[in-house]
Amino acid sequence: MNAEALNAPSPLDWQALHDLNGKVAGVFKSLAIDKRRLPASQLTKRGIPAYVAEWVLESVVPGQGELSTEEATKVRDWAARVIPGPGEQNIIKHRLAQGQTVKVLTPLQAEVRLKKGKEPERVAQLSLLGIGDAYIADALLEDYPDLLRHGMWGVVELGSLQDGVAVLSFKPMQASVNLKLYKEARRQFSLHEWRALLLTSLGFDPEAFTEWQQTLLLCRLLPLVQKNMHLMELAPKGTGKSFTFENISPKVRLISGGNISPAVLFVNNANGQWGLLARFSVVVLDEVQTARFEKPEEIVGGLKGYLANGKLTRGGLHETASDCGFVILANISLDDQQRPLRELLVEELPAFLQETAFLDRIRALLPGWQLPKLSSKLLVGPDSALTMGLKSDFFGDALIALRDDLEAESYAARNVHLAGDKPYRRNEESVRAIAAGLMKIQFPHGELSPLDFHRYCVKPALQLRQLIWDQLYTLDSEYRQYEHGIRVQ
Repeated sequence: MNAEALNAPSPLDWQALHDLNGKVAGVFKSLAIDKRRLPASQLTKRGIPAYVAEWVLESVVPGQGELSTEEATKVRDWAARVIPGPGEQNIIKHRLAQGQTVKVLTPLQAEVRLKKGKEPERVAQLSLLGIGDAYIADALLEDYPDLLRHGMWGVVELGSLQDGVAVLSFKPMQASVNLKLYKEARRQFSLHEWRALLLTSLGFDPEAFTEWQQTLLLCRLLPLVQKNMHLMELAPKGTGKSFTFENISPKVRLISGGNISPAVLFVNNANGQWGLLARFSVVVLDEVQTARFEKPEEIVGGLKGYLANGKLTRGGLHETASDCGFVILANISLDDQQRPLRELLVEELPAFLQETAFLDRIRALLPGWQLPKLSSKLLVGPDSALTMGLKSDFFGDALIALRDDLEAESYAARNVHLAGDKPYRRNEESVRAIAAGLMKIQFPHGELSPLDFHRYCVKPALQLRQLIWDQLYTLDSEYRQYEHGIRVQ
């Protein structure tokens, strides 16, 4: 990426972005929200992600425009009653012990425990309350099967029984996605208007980024729209690598540091409980240098198999298929020109993650060092021109729904062929997958010119895969029998 392309300004000026507010509100109606309302509510300070906080806003104080003082007070009063604070676990348990009914906004996860010679036991876990064995009715699990997969956010009504706590009712946070309407809505916008809308929906101010930086931010969405899209982002601290993933969807699981074991990722052989890669659409390892990996050789061995064929297994005892995307976020050091200090970009990763057989299965490397450090100036605020975006819960579900739309894959397969005497097969597969993903993100309606496909889908795909290929080319002479520069015919 040359300096001119890196520094090309945002394609839409302030007035064009400002005028876009009316179109967004008119086309998406109740599915759009003024993104200034969320920071003013201070809901995220209570430890809930944006996709939940915006649902709360629409439930408690529906409306458009900036959040008024009265609305802010109303939503904070509601939050104080319903969203448990970090020090309120024992107070809630005390109220339950006294026979009171308690309503809380919390993630709810359920599991069925099978024991030989005993009736199946259905239990619910409420992590915010420190409750791991609440009773839950079979009817709730029938109505909301996602409780058994990755859990759901919602308002839970709890009551006390003689021998424990029970979930009495559950009002889930749900957004209904009509992909046909989403695609039809795209036809109402130009490409640059649509890109600006996507960025605003993520909470970013599109005017604060160059066109290439906007593309990099949109590339973070690739694992949501593409099955088995595995990528890595390297950047210095403070660039907001995890910002998108922690606020986009309950089907995305972010792991920041802590202990990571084969049982957590793959399957617990002791009880047959499937791990995160089987239960979520995207799993993100954040701050990978600070994580503590138990049995790293087993983890990287399992990952190599999973990233190659989408099958999860551990020791041959259990096996299942998954389309979960796997994302690694890691910090790197920069020089005084804000470029990577080391020629080998992956050198600062844990040694077992530098294996070429593992890196080869990562589709793309995002150069996060080309993005500015995250600050309030980069986010939607009082001075932003475009403040209307898609509600986070609807937006996240729409992106994940695009995984099952295979038109972009077919288009990429027909139109992406690597040039050269000896192109490498995984490079071609990766470029096609990235290009198809960028087509889904930017052209979900499938209407684009060959020129647009090349500029906005293929070109970035080549650059992101080239960064992975450069690592492989440097680390292992086996790869040097193939073309070094990745080009298309």
